Amino acid sequence: MAPRTVDVPALVESARAGSPRAVARLISLVEDAHPALREVMAALAPHSGTAHIIGITGSPGVGKSTSTNALVAAFRARGQRVGVLAVDPSSPFSGGALLGDRVRMQDHALDPEVYIRSMASRGHLGGLSWTTPQALRVLDAAGCDVVLIETVGVGQSEVEVAGLADTTIVLLAPGMGDGIQAAKAGILEIGDVFVVNKADREGADATVRDIRHMISLGDRTEPHLWRPPVVKTVAQQGQGIDEVMEALDKHVAWMEETGTLRERRIRRAGDEIESIALQQLRARMGDLRHGNGVDELAAQVVDGTTDPYAAADQVVAALG
Repeated sequence: MAPRTVDVPALVESARAGSPRAVARLISLVEDAHPALREVMAALAPHSGTAHIIGITGSPGVGKSTSTNALVAAFRARGQRVGVLAVDPSSPFSGGALLGDRVRMQDHALDPEVYIRSMASRGHLGGLSWTTPQALRVLDAAGCDVVLIETVGVGQSEVEVAGLADTTIVLLAPGMGDGIQAAKAGILEIGDVFVVNKADREGADATVRDIRHMISLGDRTEPHLWRPPVVKTVAQQGQGIDEVMEALDKHVAWMEETGTLRERRIRRAGDEIESIALQQLRARMGDLRHGNGVDELAAQVVDGTTDPYAAADQVVAALG
C-alpha cells in the first residue's frame, strides 16, 4: 500500500502554531522513515536550533521519570514551552514503546505547552533510536524552548545521550552502588550536572562525596573547563529542583561564553549526517545482497580466492 500523501507546508505551519496533532504527525513521519521526510526536514531547518536540549540519564530505579516530571513543572513555571522525548525499551514483538507517555506524566498531559512523546528504542544499543535526532528537530522547530530526552537507562551504553544533548544530567541514587557504576560506565565523562535523587535515603551524603571525589580525579579541574556540580534532590517532593535549574542555567551561560554550545551542536549535526548516510548505504548494501553480489564475494572468501578486505573494496566500489 502506497504511503498517504502529506501536505508538508501545512503540517509544518500547524506545528509551528503549536498544534499537538501536527507535531505528533511529524514525529510519526520520522519514526516511519516516510518518503516525505526529506521535505519535512528541509521545511523545518530554518526554524530549528534554538531549543535547549537536556539529556536525562541514569540507571533504572533512580527516578528519571519523576525527575523529568519535576523539571517540566519548573520550566513551565518560567513560562517556557517544553518537549519531552521519553525513549522506551522496544517491544520485541511490535517494535513499539512498552511504556506509555501518558502513564508517566499525567500532571502535564493536558497542558498545551507541554508535548510528551514516547519513542521506541527499536533495539538500538545506546538506548536511543536512530530517529531521535530528527524527532528533536521537530520539537525544536515547533517552538519548544526546552526539550528533555529521558532515556531507557540500560547502564554502560547510556553514554550516547551526551551526543544528542546540550546539557546532560546524570541521575544517581544512594544505596545502588551508583558511584562505582558511574566510574565503570564512563558516565563521569558525559555528565554536565550530577543529581543524587532520593536524597532523603541513608547514604546520600556519601554518594555525593564519592561523585565529587571522582570528578576531582578527572581532567575537569582546569580553570577554563566546566566543573560539574553535584546536587541533591527528592524529586517526588520537588526538593532540590531549584538548585538543578540553577545548575542548568549556569551550564548554558558557560557554554555560550566559551563557544562550547556551537561546537556541541556542530558535532551533533555531523553525527546526524553520518547516521543518515549510513542508513542509505545499508539500504544499498541490502540491494547488493539481494543481487547476490555480496554472497558471491563471501563464497570467494570462504574458498580462499579473495580476502575480506579486497571483497569489501569491491562492495564499496559497486556502491559508488
